[in-house]
Amino acid sequence: MILRAANLSALKWLEHGFGTRLSVDWPPEPYANLRQVHSDIVVSAGAEACGFLGDGDGLVTATPGLWIGVRTADCAPVILADPVRRAVAVIHAGWRGTVGMIVARAVARMGAEFGSRAADLVGAVGPTIGPCCYEVGPEVARQFAPWWPDAGDHVDIGGTLRLQLTELGLEQIEVTGGCTRCGSDRYHSFRRDGAASGRMISAVQVNLGVD
Repeated sequence: MILRAANLSALKWLEHGFGTRLSVDWPPEPYANLRQVHSDIVVSAGAEACGFLGDGDGLVTATPGLWIGVRTADCAPVILADPVRRAVAVIHAGWRGTVGMIVARAVARMGAEFGSRAADLVGAVGPTIGPCCYEVGPEVARQFAPWWPDAGDHVDIGGTLRLQLTELGLEQIEVTGGCTRCGSDRYHSFRRDGAASGRMISAVQVNLGVD
């Protein structure tokens, strides 16, 4: 089972999906990926890229036929698409990447690499641990105060990413999938299962040969 965002599915020049614990043969080809380090590092994947591209938590590309992907198990996968320049990004955002504004880094990298404008971008946040289940200590909670000054000890990763993307100028943003910790039948969750947890792959590709 693969989840797809309606706003990205409307773009016929790309393929995308948010993986689940029921995903099989996904992504359908070898994909460019990173050693994820809970950072704000965004890497550009060029025409020769495939497989492991080093450390980081975000990838951007405009190369047709190249899948780029991230792995999650409570952290949020984010996919961005530029219908004007036909460029895409995929992001792994845990709490560190979220407060570090990795989505802003990805938008800036798309601008620098492809001339993308934030107002043109379409964004989707996939399944992530929800505020219902993500209880954190005060040292983490206080870092979300710029977005949720009265949130207490439960953090909303997906909601924060949506706010950040809105502040950056995106107008088309979808949050899909629900809470990974609650959804034991659909999702892997590190908070629920610990070291036994698997990982889900979220990926995006600019289609070959699509006008």
